[in-house]
Amino acid sequence: MGGDRAPQVVIEGADRIATNNLHIHFLLFGDSKKILPIIHHCRYLKGRYTLTHTDEFISADEKPSIALRRGANSSMRLAVDAVKEGKADVVISAGNTGALMAIAKIVLRPLPSIDRPAIVTSIPNKKLKGTVFLDMGANVECSAEILFQFAVMGRAFARTALKIDNPVIGVLNVGSEELKGHDDVRNVASMLKNSDLKNDFYGYVEGDDIAKGTVDVVVTDGFTGNITLKAIEGTAKLISGFLKEAFTDSIWSKIAYLLASTALGKKVKTMDPRLHNGAMLVGLNGVVVKSHGSTDALGFENAIKVAISLVENRINDKIIHELKSAAESIKTATEQNSGEQKL
Repeated sequence: MGGDRAPQVVIEGADRIATNNLHIHFLLFGDSKKILPIIHHCRYLKGRYTLTHTDEFISADEKPSIALRRGANSSMRLAVDAVKEGKADVVISAGNTGALMAIAKIVLRPLPSIDRPAIVTSIPNKKLKGTVFLDMGANVECSAEILFQFAVMGRAFARTALKIDNPVIGVLNVGSEELKGHDDVRNVASMLKNSDLKNDFYGYVEGDDIAKGTVDVVVTDGFTGNITLKAIEGTAKLISGFLKEAFTDSIWSKIAYLLASTALGKKVKTMDPRLHNGAMLVGLNGVVVKSHGSTDALGFENAIKVAISLVENRINDKIIHELKSAAESIKTATEQNSGEQKL
């Protein structure tokens, strides 16, 4: 029931996925009075879902603390509970990000050595492999220790989701110089340089390095990450809009579009935010995927694709393995940073 156009977009996105994924069964949680009329017009979803009725939902502006106290019977909470109870392999929501993170953290619990889960996704870059980017908005303020954990999880995600053998890590900063940035940014850089991840650490990167593909993993706090992501999405939409206007301006521009449509279409498609929708809440004992709240059915379909891929590739098992191997590095780096701050 979460998102700007729920439940319409959610149901239509599930119906699109059901077309070619006959092995998928959907557990739907929400108001049956609103959901069933939409399903009635769906061709492929019929007989492929189980609906649990609840007329309670968490609003977009509800505080996470209130959602935790009062949302025990909300659609979001019931969906997360289904993963906890083993009834579902993954939960997908386009609802309140803060509430989803809070509920998932309480119900599913963080993985060992992880204090705060993060939202991670892959952003297209020039190298076409994708840049792993975290955190995208779950944690507004992050200590150096938390950022270090993000680096470990980001590296694990890049290895398992993008099949990058030796992911290179960068810390997002206002410049590449060592003296740039606030204390937590400088401290996490120091921690990475003196940890087992030192051979994978590139150093500081700036905003334009994300699209360049300078590094495989970009680490930042949720405040900066969310603003950066929205700026990238807005720019992609602006460029796409300009191109559409330019190629419909005259008969000659339309002819030019016909000649260039195949090549141009592929490039424009790579910038469509809907085709990159679906971010993982990494660091939890369960797979949780967050969809953009303003997406359409195509975008939600892609979020479901991401969820299916994460489950089929056993993403959490692989991340847990990565975290275990890096656990000592996390502990050592944290203790070292604490000692430096005391001095």
